[in-house]
Amino acid sequence: MIALSALGTVGALASAYFTVMSLREMKANKGVVRPAEVYIIKTVDRGDGVKRILSKFNLSDYRDKKVFLKANFNSADPYPASTHLDTLRTIIASLKSQEVNEMIIGERSGMGDTRMVLERLGVFELAAKAGVKVEVLNDNPLSRWVKVEPDGTHWLRGFYLPKSLFEADRVIQTCCLKTHRFGGHFTMSLKNSVGLVAKNVPGELYDYMVELHTSPYQRLMIAEINAFYKTDLVILDALSGFATGGPESGRVIQPNLIIASTDRVAIDAVGAAILRRFGSTPDVMKGRIFELEQIKRAAEIGVGVGSADDIKLIPLDEKSKEEVEWIEEVLQKQG
Repeated sequence: MIALSALGTVGALASAYFTVMSLREMKANKGVVRPAEVYIIKTVDRGDGVKRILSKFNLSDYRDKKVFLKANFNSADPYPASTHLDTLRTIIASLKSQEVNEMIIGERSGMGDTRMVLERLGVFELAAKAGVKVEVLNDNPLSRWVKVEPDGTHWLRGFYLPKSLFEADRVIQTCCLKTHRFGGHFTMSLKNSVGLVAKNVPGELYDYMVELHTSPYQRLMIAEINAFYKTDLVILDALSGFATGGPESGRVIQPNLIIASTDRVAIDAVGAAILRRFGSTPDVMKGRIFELEQIKRAAEIGVGVGSADDIKLIPLDEKSKEEVEWIEEVLQKQG
């Protein structure tokens, strides 16, 4: 068995699957950067907004690298239930311009057959035109899964993550702004990671998603997934969102914002602040933002920043400053 480092670095890829470090070991090796810079742009032009916000990150660092892309394709329902194809298309084009070595879109849908979901949403067509691989995680053999041990987590038997996630040099996530009525309370960057976890693996009858969705520790378990892999960039497409209901439908709001950071906790804290500004569910509205279980647990185990004071909001232009001001106000008063 091979232990993976806190940053997801893989040694020799020899065994059928890997035992990953325990959560205690992962936490000990985490190095969270503070403050977390969160870029925000007010726009109704999705493609331009994503392109401009990507310009704030050093994409030349992706040259000749293998990139794993995790979008939000939980169901075949259109944006804001699922990642808008213009967002994904712009991210891919921006990386292509930097001559990345390879890109893989990895997904396991929770509401519907993954292959059918991706087909209906046009993901395969987009990927084929862009020269990007699509990995339907449900189809992976056991040898393409990495075993995460339960030690230090609320998972009874641990869980499995795709080997391709650890083989990648860089990981980019793009998520939506949504509440979640099936126990997650909200689904942004942290919960988007659930779509990486195997529902089951060949040779086992155990259903890891049944465990997750019936556990009283569901939101803690969601946070814990994120401790075992590193994201290099997260883009939250909040032009629209669901302030109630979710994840596939709900009351639609239109913040008209694109948000990006390297820190998943900071992204979700900002997203929660936006939901509160527009009025959301009791589970999202009550208490302080950093006491919301997904965020609290993720901060506790070193996935991202530990408080609202560790978040630095950066508007991209004058039009975005007003948006940053009210988000800052919510974070200061309720963070």
